[in-house]
Amino acid sequence: MKIGMITDSLGALSFEAMLAAAAELKLETLEFACGNWSTAPHLDLGAMLDSVAARRDFAAKVADHGLAVAALNCSGNPLHPGPKGALHHRITLDTIRLASLMGVDRVVMMSGLPGGPGDANPNWIVTDWPPECLEIQRYQWEEKLIPYWRDLVAYANNLGIRKLCLELHGHQAVYNVHTLLKLRAAVGETVGANYDPSHPMWMNADPLAAVRALGPAIYYVHAKDTRIEPVPAGIDGTLEARPGERIAERSWNYITLGYGHGETWWRRFCTALRLAGYDDVLSIEHEDVMMSPLEGMRKSVELLRRVAINLA
Repeated sequence: MKIGMITDSLGALSFEAMLAAAAELKLETLEFACGNWSTAPHLDLGAMLDSVAARRDFAAKVADHGLAVAALNCSGNPLHPGPKGALHHRITLDTIRLASLMGVDRVVMMSGLPGGPGDANPNWIVTDWPPECLEIQRYQWEEKLIPYWRDLVAYANNLGIRKLCLELHGHQAVYNVHTLLKLRAAVGETVGANYDPSHPMWMNADPLAAVRALGPAIYYVHAKDTRIEPVPAGIDGTLEARPGERIAERSWNYITLGYGHGETWWRRFCTALRLAGYDDVLSIEHEDVMMSPLEGMRKSVELLRRVAINLA
């Protein structure tokens, strides 16, 4: 297994400073965000698309630090019923095109989430009641989600991209194993999982069981931890809409690796990945507001070095 990061984890650093920090951490791979929900702090999508020289210079600087580009990321909502949807769709297409031009075989993203009929905003249905919920869900999948993803898979395949790695995330149509496999069955095996265990943790799923269920559908892995806060969670449950900075009030928080689930758990997670046939990148995503990004990255890398399984 290789240890890498999505470079937004050190988003406050310049491109050159980020590369130097990644080399100092002895990372092996980097994942670059190209836009949508990310500000794309380290990659100018338009400039990279327009210039062979820009792409060569970018690749050379990454390689000069002993690093490789593992994936591009365009997480957003191209199915948003408002103007944002068209913008996110365009950036999604451009990211896939850039991946093709760079020889990067994976694009990390999310499924997107439509509204219901006539909605101005996305509508995340997580219950079968009241009765209109099932009709909204049918509309979203049959009339919006599946047609969109059939077209996107064809577009990606025409450019030689065979791995669109969907993060199973809240407020997305694809947010758990069941919905990932449902979309994959409808549109083909270009769609797989970017498995990030921090999301099923707060949704009260078992990431170890989920890895077993996904098996070869796992195309990429984000390494991120979640800590369930026992008192707020005991009072309110883990459906949580309080802002992320109100950490003392929330029922769960994203946290540096090892501070939500200990080393033993992460050892079991890597073992589950290997049993499922995954021997690839563990891309650290640091979103812990209680720890500085560099300190969080150091601690996360140290933990993964102790638990990652290497065949060589």
